Amino acid sequence: MNDKQLQQWVEEISLRSFGVPFRHQARFNGRLRTTGGRYFMKTHHIEINPAQLEAYGTDEVEKIIKHELCHYHLHLSGRGYQHRDPEFKALLKKVDGSRFCQSLPGQTNRKSLPYRYRLVCSDCGMEYLRKRRVDPDRYRCGRCRGVLKLNML
Repeated sequence: MNDKQLQQWVEEISLRSFGVPFRHQARFNGRLRTTGGRYFMKTHHIEINPAQLEAYGTDEVEKIIKHELCHYHLHLSGRGYQHRDPEFKALLKKVDGSRFCQSLPGQTNRKSLPYRYRLVCSDCGMEYLRKRRVDPDRYRCGRCRGVLKLNML
């Protein structure tokens, strides 16, 4: 599928599911890695991750398109278009769009990284586990205000 076919598909989904035409540009963006698609508030364009189409097919991508069209139509009508807004959640449920896209095969979940660093208070022994390296000189123990020492796990 190319960008022209995607544009026609998005226009069709917009008319069928929302009853309002999509008047901006839809295109594929192969640089997207962690998201299925994006909506741009300034230009009102939509980008879709082509890897989602290859991995999960047209049904899943149609749900992603509906998700982005919810942002699009709500933003243009001046209503709550953000993920946390009740109007967004209600419209997404009404049109059967996906709340989250599926993870692409072969990609690691960034949140599942193990703890690599341990900060230990030299006074009370309290331990703080961290995934990223921090400068212990910038922090103190939250319990006793003691000096922290950094250890690798």
